[in-house]
Amino acid sequence: MKKFDLRNIHVRQLSVDELDDRMLLVNLYVTQAITIIIGLVWALFQRSNPFHLLQFPDNLSFLWWGLGLAAAVIVVDLLISRWVPEEATDDGGINDRIFRNRPVWHIVVISFVVAVCEEVLFRGAVQHSFGPYWTSIIFAAIHVRYLKHWIPTGLVFSISYGLGWIYIESGTLWAPILAHFLVDLIMGLIIRFRREQTEQ
Repeated sequence: MKKFDLRNIHVRQLSVDELDDRMLLVNLYVTQAITIIIGLVWALFQRSNPFHLLQFPDNLSFLWWGLGLAAAVIVVDLLISRWVPEEATDDGGINDRIFRNRPVWHIVVISFVVAVCEEVLFRGAVQHSFGPYWTSIIFAAIHVRYLKHWIPTGLVFSISYGLGWIYIESGTLWAPILAHFLVDLIMGLIIRFRREQTEQ
């Protein structure tokens, strides 16, 4: 029987262009599954019921928090994309690869899955332990594709802090989930339909 040798394992960084569409989606969904599992387990260790995190609120005031933050983020993002050179906001092409050829229904699904999974972990669990400031630093750090450029890194930090703030103010995780969902959805649709326009 052949011996297994750890020294023969070689790890190399893959660029997004080396992943086919199927592997990109598998990576996305597996990452989100791991994210929500960590969030739910973390919540259990904090002695809170993880299912209460996703309990739908009785009053709909959280809609204004979510819609308001999403609108502000989208306006700022559109202004940045209008006035800042593309190379200063480059994410390595990941968002473009995820959204550009996707049908609208799948963009909706991806945006919702990412919003729920990331908000359960970051606002529902991490923020409870570290507060919104340190949670936002961690949130920005895990969006590693933006770290080469200070503008998107600062934007991700600011968005995360805003998500933490509306969570505190609204008292429900559905406010940051809604904001996160709308931002991802609208930016995904912009990428998708911008591609169609450039092909015409």
